[in-house]
Amino acid sequence: MNKDKALVVFSGGQDSTTCLFWAKERFKEVIAVSFDYGQKHKQELDCAKEICKKYGVEHYILDLALLNQLAPNSLTRVDIEVDKEKPEGELPNSFVDGRNLLFLSFVAVLAKQKGTGTIITGVSQSDFSGYPDCRDVFIKSLNVTLNLAMDYDFDILTPLMWIDKADTWKMADDLGVLELVKNETLTCYNGVKGDGCGECPSCTLRRNGYEEFLRRYKK
Repeated sequence: MNKDKALVVFSGGQDSTTCLFWAKERFKEVIAVSFDYGQKHKQELDCAKEICKKYGVEHYILDLALLNQLAPNSLTRVDIEVDKEKPEGELPNSFVDGRNLLFLSFVAVLAKQKGTGTIITGVSQSDFSGYPDCRDVFIKSLNVTLNLAMDYDFDILTPLMWIDKADTWKMADDLGVLELVKNETLTCYNGVKGDGCGECPSCTLRRNGYEEFLRRYKK
C-alpha cells in the first residue's frame, strides 16, 4: 500500500478544494474523485475539472445517476425548491439520502485499485446543516465497515470535521489558496461560481463564514 498517495472526494466547492490543497501539502500523489449524481448545480463538475487541470491533479468523475432516481431532493429535482431555512425538527430538503455513504464506498473501491487506503473528505460536524452523514460517528463507523468489507486498511481523514466555516477560510488562507477558493470554486446550490447567488443556504453559510473569518483573523 502506498502511504504517499491519497484520494480526495472533490466536488469543486469550498470545502473539498481546501481539502485538496491540504492533501497536496501532505502527500506526494493526490487523486481527486468527483460524482455526477444529477445535481442541478452540475457546473461544480466543471470547476472540479478546471482546478484539477490547472494544478496537475489526476481526476475521475464517477456516474452515480441512480442516486437521483432513489432519493428525490432539492439538489437534483427542478420541481423541488431548496429550503431557505431548515424546517423545525426535520432535515432540510437539500439532504441527499445515502450520498456520503455511496460516495465514500465508491472512492474506497477506487482507492484500493490505486494501491492506497487514504481517503480525504471535507465533511464537518461543526457546519453540517444537520446532515447525519457528515457526523464523525458516521465516518468512523463507515471506516470500520470498509475495512471489513474489503479486508483492507482504509483511513478516512476529515480535516474540517471540528472547525467552522471561518476556520475553513483560514485554512485556505494558510495554504495560500484563499483567492482560488473564493473565486474559482462553486458551492452555490443554484450553480453560480465564486460568491454564488447569495440567497441559497449554502451561499449564506459560505458568506457568513467568510465575514467571520475577516472579523476573527484579519482585523
